[in-house]
Amino acid sequence: MERKEKVPIWHKANLTLDEAAIYSNIGLHKLRSITEDEDCNFVLWIGNKRLIKRELFDKYMNESYSL
Repeated sequence: MERKEKVPIWHKANLTLDEAAIYSNIGLHKLRSITEDEDCNFVLWIGNKRLIKRELFDKYMNESYSL
C-alpha cells in the first residue's frame, strides 16, 4: 500500500489554482483573470494546466496595492 505524504501549502513550490485561492483568499475567477496575462511571471503552464509559483506569487501580492 502506497502512502502519500501531504505537504503543507506554505511549503509547496507550486500551487494549483484551488490551493492558491485558499492560500491567498483570492477567488478562483480573479486568479484565472490575473494569470491569463502572458506577462504574468508567477504562472507555470503545463499543457492546459496552470500552476502558481508560490514565492513569486507572494512577491506579487506584497507589491500590489489592489487587484
